[in-house]
Amino acid sequence: MTATILDGRALAKTLREELRADVQTFTRAMGFSPTLAVVQVAGDPASERYARTIRKGCDDVGIAFQDQTLPAATSQAGLEETLRSLSADPAVSGVLLHMPLPAGLDAAGAIAQIDPRKDVDGIHPYNAGLLAIGQPGMVPNTPAGGLELLLRNGVPLKGRRATVVGRSVVVGKPMAFLLLQEHATVTIAHSRTTDLAAVVREADIVVAATGKPGLITGAMVKPGAVVVDFGINVLDDGRVVGDVDFASVVEVAAAITPVPGGTGPVTNMMLLRNVLRAAHTWARQADSSPRDATRVL
Repeated sequence: MTATILDGRALAKTLREELRADVQTFTRAMGFSPTLAVVQVAGDPASERYARTIRKGCDDVGIAFQDQTLPAATSQAGLEETLRSLSADPAVSGVLLHMPLPAGLDAAGAIAQIDPRKDVDGIHPYNAGLLAIGQPGMVPNTPAGGLELLLRNGVPLKGRRATVVGRSVVVGKPMAFLLLQEHATVTIAHSRTTDLAAVVREADIVVAATGKPGLITGAMVKPGAVVVDFGINVLDDGRVVGDVDFASVVEVAAAITPVPGGTGPVTNMMLLRNVLRAAHTWARQADSSPRDATRVL
């Protein structure tokens, strides 16, 4: 058996076309375009490349883009003030803080300054709490994209056993909550899980989000399982691979996301969709104080 490839690039194209139409509808109705402000600290080439990618995505669908690049010597106070100012600015629909931050800057303190309604990365504790209790809020883009791939490809989730390998607060845990909302029976495995192979082998849906290349092998996967690989690992020879040993798993699974070309392209579309969602929310509730955000989400 050779698995069906869950093509993230094809889905991203479809989502981009849908989003472009939705943004045009919003802009015509409201008289202004949704606007994303990306905050980054200068000096990180990876951050600069990511910002260029997001800018291009915004341009493609009609979302306005603001580049808020701060000096490399930015203080914690300066970073937090920038985030508070953008949160209070009615012209800004969504705020994205690029991480990791340079040494000496506290991410938790910075994130706390973002209005939860504008938290298009879904990383504010308030949004994490909403997800945990099954209430609407901003969801982290990477797991949202993984779920979108499953749903758009008609993968049944209700009643299925799902194992999420990885417990990060931006991928593993939110993906587990999203699967629970789809009525899957979810297990979270991690570095201290006893007999990881046995736990994974029980799953109908396997999600890998560990940052360890090739951790999940074909011998660990139940025949006919669906595998979602969030891993992006650059090897010494320059190849980009996932957390799943694709060559062995593709011969066992019913469906699998490739790396690259799987969850990654969809992640960026989920970010832009969150910007539009934030624009709708902000337009409805613009008369509320940013500090009252937890009452109106």
